[in-house]
Amino acid sequence: MNSRKLAAEFLGTALLVIFAVGTATLSFGFKFAGASTSAGVVTTALAFGLVLLALVYAIGPISGCHVNPAVTIGFLASRRIALSEAIGYWIAQLGGGVAGAVVLWAIFEGSPDYSRATTGLGADGWGKHSLTHINTGGAFAAETVLTFLFVLVVLSATSRIASAEFAGLAIGMALTVVHLVGIPLTGTSVNPARSLGPAVVVGGDALRQLWLFILAPLLGGVIAALVHQYLFLEQPAPPVPGGVEPSDMLAGDDRPPD
Repeated sequence: MNSRKLAAEFLGTALLVIFAVGTATLSFGFKFAGASTSAGVVTTALAFGLVLLALVYAIGPISGCHVNPAVTIGFLASRRIALSEAIGYWIAQLGGGVAGAVVLWAIFEGSPDYSRATTGLGADGWGKHSLTHINTGGAFAAETVLTFLFVLVVLSATSRIASAEFAGLAIGMALTVVHLVGIPLTGTSVNPARSLGPAVVVGGDALRQLWLFILAPLLGGVIAALVHQYLFLEQPAPPVPGGVEPSDMLAGDDRPPD
């Protein structure tokens, strides 16, 4: 197991939580969006997308920048990563999610206006914790579909027939789009590690509802892998001048087998 890959996944997931979940907390917890819910949705969606875009180029050459157990299970189901490495990635991602949430909580604790009970920490939820009061079934369906789209884009953007230079842009924009739709529904998880950290810190209903934000994204990731395999399986990789494959942006075992 390459320790640098695991360190990159841990750090990347922690930074995603600190900056993107931090923006969500400022927008909705501290009410920086004011009376405009749309402003908070757009601001938070852009934060998630832009942070991930930056991380793809920063740590993508080291670990592939999964920073999301749903992405890793998509790579596993597509046979682009070994089970042993996937397990290591999951541990690093979940640990990074919790670490990032603890750091973020420690930062916000320095404000006299912060309260875990009322301000929260950008936790996901349904029912009374949803802007649209969506029920359990709707929340599960939403998270599955949103994750399906996101992981499908990740798998496609990092395939041999894709352009490596634009992979980060495609992935970042995909995460932005799913947040634009998902924030009013569930707060948008599409990433069990992102949901775990805030739920552990906040506790209560966030922790009791956590199971959905683990199972639904993982299911969406598996479905995305199966669809991607069907769509791309029979398409040969075109020759690339100089012998450089688009997938060379991925590190080590993250590259698809020859």
